[in-house]
Amino acid sequence: MEHHEGKPKRTSRRNFLGQALTAAGTAIAAPTLLNQATAAKEARSMQSPEGEMAITLMVNGEMRSLTIEPRVTLLDALRERLELTGSKKGCDHGQCGACTVLIDGQRVYSCLSLAVMQEGKEIVTIEGLAKGDVLHPVQAAFIDNDGFQCGYCTPGQICASVALLDEIKRGCASSVTSDLNRPPQLGELSEAEIKERLSGNLCRCSAYNGIVAAVQQAAGQTPPSAAASMMVTEAQEMPA
Repeated sequence: MEHHEGKPKRTSRRNFLGQALTAAGTAIAAPTLLNQATAAKEARSMQSPEGEMAITLMVNGEMRSLTIEPRVTLLDALRERLELTGSKKGCDHGQCGACTVLIDGQRVYSCLSLAVMQEGKEIVTIEGLAKGDVLHPVQAAFIDNDGFQCGYCTPGQICASVALLDEIKRGCASSVTSDLNRPPQLGELSEAEIKERLSGNLCRCSAYNGIVAAVQQAAGQTPPSAAASMMVTEAQEMPA
């Protein structure tokens, strides 16, 4: 009895056509499947990570989109996500005022404000006060009157001072206003009023005299001479 185990198996016409069609279908479908897989991967990458949400903030006149956790403070969103590092993190407890920004014209401690709650509001940081190369009048007044030393608290001091002047224009009183029916005007804003209204912004370098003088200048007043200049003059007048 003869055995034909070593004889190669013949391919039928039907099997050949089936294999050919399968190879052709794979070649045609492969690019489509690859594109679908790529699109799905991109869609997954665009989805917010678990626990995060997409928000859009109006900052210094520009719409800025970012994806953050609901617990992220406005200060951290500005500094770490939008790279607006002018607002400083001092105490991170709302006690020093270094993080002060303006929200709808009101001064706010950004370290105590959640970023997700600021959608639809107008946020202005220290970077948004100047108009190109032209400084805001309060910024210029701080320079003219040496309203800073190390400068760390200065962005918050300036933003708070801008809000202070706007509050005076709107007729807002403070705890030291003597007549609540007649709030102070810019031209008569006293040193006591300025100190009280800026009491939430601390300067560890104690540049308070210059800060008060800067606010007086921005209010249209003529600030007094700096204490340092007075001390130098007195020293020169002393007999040898």
